[in-house]
Amino acid sequence: MEAAPIPTADDLRQLLADIAGTHMPYGMYGPANYPPDGCPLMDLPTEYLDWFWQRGWPKGKLGRLMEQTLLIKNSGLDNLFAPFRAAHGGRRHFPRKK
Repeated sequence: MEAAPIPTADDLRQLLADIAGTHMPYGMYGPANYPPDGCPLMDLPTEYLDWFWQRGWPKGKLGRLMEQTLLIKNSGLDNLFAPFRAAHGGRRHFPRKK
């Protein structure tokens, strides 16, 4: 069995950019609650991502990016998103539950 290629720094930069540029298209962090596009994946709470991890990721690119987001956050590397947050006015704040 052949080993998977080791990602390059450019691969990591592109992954982070893809995660930062993708918004949750549905659900409690979708556009209905976070207009106009939904919450950026990089700002989703780990508890929400854990829920998908336990029940199954969405199909396709969205699921792959959500899984990578959880891995990055659980590895203590959330600061990798700092430049993207700074470029877009900071972290998305979640509304307080009533």
